Amino acid sequence: MKVFVTGGCGFLGSHVCELYARKGVQVIAYDNLTKHELKRTGYNSDAAREHVLNFLKELKTEMIVGDIRNKDELLKATKDCDYIIHTAAQPAMTISVENPELDLMTNVVGTFNTLEASRKHDIPVVICSTIHVYGNKINETLTEGKTRFLREPPAIDENHPVMEGTITPLHASKRATELYAQTFIDTYGLKAAIFRLTGLYGPRQFGGEDHGWVANFTIRTMLGMPITLFGTGKQVRDILYASDAVRAFDAFFETKACGIYNIGGGIERATSLEECIKLIEETTGKKAEINYAPKRTGDLWYFVCDIVKAEEKLGWKPKTSNRDGVAKLARWVKQNVKIFGGMNG
Repeated sequence: MKVFVTGGCGFLGSHVCELYARKGVQVIAYDNLTKHELKRTGYNSDAAREHVLNFLKELKTEMIVGDIRNKDELLKATKDCDYIIHTAAQPAMTISVENPELDLMTNVVGTFNTLEASRKHDIPVVICSTIHVYGNKINETLTEGKTRFLREPPAIDENHPVMEGTITPLHASKRATELYAQTFIDTYGLKAAIFRLTGLYGPRQFGGEDHGWVANFTIRTMLGMPITLFGTGKQVRDILYASDAVRAFDAFFETKACGIYNIGGGIERATSLEECIKLIEETTGKKAEINYAPKRTGDLWYFVCDIVKAEEKLGWKPKTSNRDGVAKLARWVKQNVKIFGGMNG
């Protein structure tokens, strides 16, 4: 078996590579090694990239430097593969607002090319989307509790209306990728799944203010750097540890149960930003410094996945508790503190 991972040198992609490499499967990490996000974190982007590349080399992962926006290049690279896991993306709402063309070309064109590779080689594929496609009209349904926003019912399933409220280029590009994937399923019989992911965190996540907030809060707390909360600290997500997330990709390959899935931590792993910071403080023994800034365009203040569909159709559910996951993340940060101490090179 040969698994092809777009964005294989990124945070989620590297965990997918790890899962399959440890199972003895041949893995190809396909990545253009962009540093759009890394350079915005304030950390040493060169050291961060090298850290992940060295990890993949230790796993004996085959690496191809390539761009999903180049269809011919992608078609050639995916020949003779058995499964495509498409984690490559422009995932940050802030970057999408600043550079909508980059967002469009990476997310929409890159995903279309990936679907074409899957169709032409007749192999299954998973497309990574986001819970942000639901839009932020959910904000209007919330009540305010002591430490978090509340909603009834608390969990949101895949039938909830999408693209409601204030939308950004990221909302548009991610929803477009879902529509293309569904089109390839319906028109060409492609074996494909769309994963609406939320709250991912874990080792090898160089979180910044644009993306990867659990890691961002953990790193900053441990280094004594201030944390910025936009609008409020009562925003809620069901966070999901990386090793749990990647098992969902394997579950789809085993079942081939096509469709759209919310992939998150579920009600048991729901936490507000304030509550998560408190957990980080308890785990690390460090006190966080918190600053507040105005709310951002398009921000979604609450989302908790109903994961029943994934449990029933894929046989998947998360295992790692928030406390255990944050502890594992904190250990990794401590072991690699030099990466976070230096500014970008």
